[in-house]
Amino acid sequence: MYLSIYPLDLMALKGKTDCCLSAMDGHAGNSPRQILECTASILGCSITDEKLAIHLDQEDELKHFRDQFHVPKTKDLPSTDPTLVKAEDDCVYFNGNSLGLQPKKTKAYFEEELDKWAKLGGAGHFCGTFPWALADECLVELMANVVGAKEEETALMNGLTVNLHLLLLSFYKPTSRRHKILMEAKAFPSDHYAVESQIQLKGLDPKESMLLLSPVEGEATLRTEDILSTIEKEGDSIAVIMLSGVQYYTGQLFDMALITKAGHAKGCFVGFDLAHAVGNVELCLHDWNVDFACWCNYKYLNSGAGALAGAYIHEKHRFTIKPALVGWWSHDIKSRFKMDNKLDLSPGVKGFRLTNPPILLVRSLQASLEIFNQTDKKALRRKSVLLTGYLECLIKHYYSKVPDNPQKPYVTIITPSNIEERGCQLSLLFSSSINLIFMELMKRGVVCDKREPNILRVAPVPLYNSFYDVYKFIRLLNESFKAAMYQVKDEV
Repeated sequence: MYLSIYPLDLMALKGKTDCCLSAMDGHAGNSPRQILECTASILGCSITDEKLAIHLDQEDELKHFRDQFHVPKTKDLPSTDPTLVKAEDDCVYFNGNSLGLQPKKTKAYFEEELDKWAKLGGAGHFCGTFPWALADECLVELMANVVGAKEEETALMNGLTVNLHLLLLSFYKPTSRRHKILMEAKAFPSDHYAVESQIQLKGLDPKESMLLLSPVEGEATLRTEDILSTIEKEGDSIAVIMLSGVQYYTGQLFDMALITKAGHAKGCFVGFDLAHAVGNVELCLHDWNVDFACWCNYKYLNSGAGALAGAYIHEKHRFTIKPALVGWWSHDIKSRFKMDNKLDLSPGVKGFRLTNPPILLVRSLQASLEIFNQTDKKALRRKSVLLTGYLECLIKHYYSKVPDNPQKPYVTIITPSNIEERGCQLSLLFSSSINLIFMELMKRGVVCDKREPNILRVAPVPLYNSFYDVYKFIRLLNESFKAAMYQVKDEV
C-alpha cells in the first residue's frame, strides 16, 4: 500500500523485508502496524524510535502541503507554560476535527475582496474574476470533487444545521405508517435537536418517531450488522435514515454505501451529516446513491469558524424533490435578475439556496478547496491511514491495560481498530483523570479537545500533520501522565 510513498532499498535488505513486501503490496489484509514494524526493522529501530518518525516524514509525498497552512506557535497559545515549551516551536495541532488550520492564502483572498469593495463598491457584484453574484457557483466544481458528487448535485449555502432543516423539510414527509427518523442515540446535539424539532413540526411525538441506535451494552460503537438489522426490521415505519458519516464522539466511520442500499430496499430516504467526514475520508455520494447530505466546512476543510456550509441532493431527485422554503437565490441564475417575482426554480439542490453567500466566507473556502484539489484523494487517505495507525500503535505500546498491574494508568481507544471504520480521529478513554491530563497537554503546546464526560479526541490530519507530530504528541502525553499522577499524589 505504501511502497511508492515510502521507498526503501528492499533489494539490499531482502532478508529483512519479505514481510514488508506482502504488507505494502496492495490494500487488502494490510495493517499500519505491519508497515510500521517492517519499516522500523529495515531502519534497525523499533516503532517507538524517533528515527522512524523522521524517516516517514522524509519519504512523505504530501509533506509540502503543511507549508500552505499557518501552524500556531506554542508562544501564542493561551494555556502553554513557557517553562515547558520552546516559544517558536510549532504546537502539536491535533484539533482539525473541531477547527482546521488556516490556509496561508486566506488572508490574501480576504484582502482582494476588501480592496475590490473599496474600489468598486456595488460594481463588484458582476466584475472581476470572482464576481460576488456568482461567488457560490465559482467553487461548486471544487466542492463536488471532494464529496464525490456532480456539480448540479452540490450547493454552497448557509450553515450545517440550517441546511439540515431545509433538507428534512422536503425529504421528511411522514405518514401514519411511515413516520420515523433513524439516527444515532448519541448524535451531535445539533442534529438531535434538528430532527426532534422537525418531528414536532409535523405534529408528531419524538418519543414515537425518533428511532435511536445505541451500541450493544459494553461497547462504544455501533455494529454495522445491527444498523442493517434495524433497517430491515423497522424499515417499513422509517421515513428517513439520518446518520453521521463519521460519528463525532467515537470517530466511527459508517458504511454509507451499505446503509444507503439497505435503506432504499425498505423504501426509506437516506441522508448523512458529513461534518466529520468531508475532507477526512473518501466520499462517493453520487455513486453510493445517497439521497441527500449536508456538511460544515470548518473542520477538515479549514475554512474558518462559522464557515459557509455545503449540501447535496442526488440528481435522481432533481425535479421531484423541491424546497419547502425558497428565496431569491432559489431562482435560476439565468433569469434571477429580471426581478419579475415569478419564481423560475433552480432544479435540484440549487433551488434550496435562499440568499447570496457572504463573499469572505466563499473566498475562505476557496483557499482550502484549492489545496484539496491539488492532491489525489486516495493518496491523502493512504497517508491518513498510516498516520493514525502510527498514533494507535504508539498509544497501545505505552498505554495498554496491564492485568497484573492494575495501578498502571491505561488508555482505551474507543474508535474502531478496523481502518475501514474510521477516519483520522481517535477517541481516547483514560483510566485516570482526563481533566488533569488535558491541562498538562495544553501546558506543553498540544491542541486537541475534550468531550464530556471522559473522552479526549485527537485527529492527526494528513494535509498538515506530520509523523513527527505523532511522535512528539506521545512524548508529551507521557510527560503529562507523569505530571498528572504527581498532582494526584500531592492532593492525597
